[in-house]
Amino acid sequence: MAKRKRRTFTPEFKAEVVLEALRGETAQAEVCRRHNLSEDQVSKWKQQLLENAATLFESGDKGSQDTAERIAHLEQLVEKLTVALDIHKKAKAWLRENADMNAQGGKGSPE
Repeated sequence: MAKRKRRTFTPEFKAEVVLEALRGETAQAEVCRRHNLSEDQVSKWKQQLLENAATLFESGDKGSQDTAERIAHLEQLVEKLTVALDIHKKAKAWLRENADMNAQGGKGSPE
């Protein structure tokens, strides 16, 4: 018997389902049926949301600093890669130019 493929859900989808269940406009069982999910799964997502909700209201300084450091690191990496790419392009063009001159009997080839 083949195993069922495990489904993965985006954080946005999970939030949408949990908020729909928390609003109470429809029963959680109905929300689960509509999205083809088990009630246990939605309950776990709901618990995760409730446990981590306080972090939404924490000071953004730590996250902002981490983000700023990551952006600075990535900008440095982009700069290094851009320089490396430019060097590669120039070297390739130089090698091609010299190969063409040597093939045509240009300067640098013995006569």
